[in-house]
Amino acid sequence: MAREQEVDVVVIGMGVGGEHAAGRLAGAGLETVGVEAELVGGECPYWACIPSKMMIRAGNLLAEARRIPGMAGRAEVTADFGPVAARIRDEATDDWNDQVAVERFTGKGGRFVRGHARLAGPGRVEADGQVFTARRGVVLATGSRPQIPPVPGLDAVPYWTNRQAIAAEEPPESLLVLGGGAIGVELAQAFARFGAVVTVVEAMDRLLPAEEPEAGALLADVLRSEGITVRTGTRATAVHHRGATFHLTLDGGEELTGRQLLVATGRHPHLAGLGLETIGLDPGARTLTVDGQMRAADGLWGVGDVTGLGMFTHVAMYQAEIAVRDVLGEPGPDADHRALPRVTFTDPEVGSVGLTEHAAREQGLRVRTGTARVPSSARGWIHKAGNDGVIKLVEDADRGVLIGATSAGPAGGEVLYGLAVAVQAEIPVDRLRHMIYAYPTFHRGVEDALADLGHG
Repeated sequence: MAREQEVDVVVIGMGVGGEHAAGRLAGAGLETVGVEAELVGGECPYWACIPSKMMIRAGNLLAEARRIPGMAGRAEVTADFGPVAARIRDEATDDWNDQVAVERFTGKGGRFVRGHARLAGPGRVEADGQVFTARRGVVLATGSRPQIPPVPGLDAVPYWTNRQAIAAEEPPESLLVLGGGAIGVELAQAFARFGAVVTVVEAMDRLLPAEEPEAGALLADVLRSEGITVRTGTRATAVHHRGATFHLTLDGGEELTGRQLLVATGRHPHLAGLGLETIGLDPGARTLTVDGQMRAADGLWGVGDVTGLGMFTHVAMYQAEIAVRDVLGEPGPDADHRALPRVTFTDPEVGSVGLTEHAAREQGLRVRTGTARVPSSARGWIHKAGNDGVIKLVEDADRGVLIGATSAGPAGGEVLYGLAVAVQAEIPVDRLRHMIYAYPTFHRGVEDALADLGHG
C-alpha cells in the first residue's frame, strides 16, 4: 500500500487554470503538488487558443493580400501552409513538449506528478500510485473534452477534433465541418483561405448559435462570399468513411463528401472518474457547482471548464486567482461572471459580453436593443474591403444600463473592451450617449447603436 504523503495543496489538472493556481500557490510558499496526465498548460497553448490564432493570422494575411486589387495595386498570392505548421510546432507547442511549462512550475518550488489523479476522500488524492493528504485542500481543474454527437457511424471513422486539425502538416483538399460554433467557423475559414474546399454543417438555425442572430447571419454571409458552403438548420444522420473520403448524410437524405471531417460540436466538463462520490458530490454531475470563492466543498475548489461558467482561458485564470486567494486566506470579492467577454476570431471578429437579447428575455428582463452596421462608421467606409460588421447593444430598460453587447467587425474583439467595461461597471446608458467617440474609428459605431437604442 502506498505511503501517504502530507502536503499543503494538490492541484488536479494542470491546464491553464490549474497551472496558474499551482504556480501561484507554490510561489506563495505552500507545498504544492500538481498532477497532469497530458501536457502542462492544457488545451490552450497546444491545441486551441495560441496555435489556432497563428493559423488564423496567416489566413488573414492571405485574405488581406487578395483585397489589394481595386484598392492598392496588383497582387498575386500563393498560399503555403508550411510556415504555419512550422510556427505552430516550433513557437507555440515546442513540438507538443511541455518541459518548459513543467520547469516553470517546479522552479517555483512545486512538485509535479505525471499521471491521472482521483479523489479518495476529503483532502486525499491518489495519483500515479501515490497518495497525498492535502492540509489546505484540493483544487480541481480537469478542463473539458470534445462533445461528440451520437451520429451513427461517427465512432467508426477517423474524424478530426481541434487537436488533429491544429497538428495538421497541410490543409486537406476538402473539409466537412460538423458544428458551426466558434471552433468550427474559425478553423473552417482558416483552412478555406489555404485552399481547402469547406462545408460547415450546423444543426441550429444559424452559425454561432450562442451569440446574437445578427452576428451569425453576418458571418454566414462572409463565409459564403469566400466560397465556403454553409448549411444551417440541418443535422447529420450518418457518417461513413470509404477509401480516402468521408460521406456525411444529412436529414433529408443529401450526402456530402470530403477528404477530412472535423467534429466541432462543443465541449463538456471533464468530471468522470475523479472520485467525487468519495467527498459526497454527485459523480454524474455535468458541472462542478462552486460558490463565489470557487469552493465546491469543504477543502475543494473548482476552476476553469469544470465549473461550466465559461469555457475560456481568461475565465479559468480569473477563477484560479480567486481560488488562490481563498486557499491563502486572503480577502477578495466573489466571482462576477455578469460581464464575461468572449471573442470568435473569424474575419470579421465577433466579440460579445454579458447577455444576448434572447438570454436577457429568458431571465424575464425588460430589454431594449440598438444595432448599427459597422460600415456606417467612417472607419468602416475607409476600410472598404473586409469591412463587414455589426454592433448590437442590449439594455435593461428598467435600470438604464447595458447588460450585453456584441461587436462584430475588423477589430471586433478590441472594440469589445469598452463595451465590457460599460457592462461590468453598469455605466448608465445616458452617460454613454454623452461620451466623445474618437473619429474615425470602428468603435464610433457604438454611438450609432446607442442612437438606435433610443428608438427601441
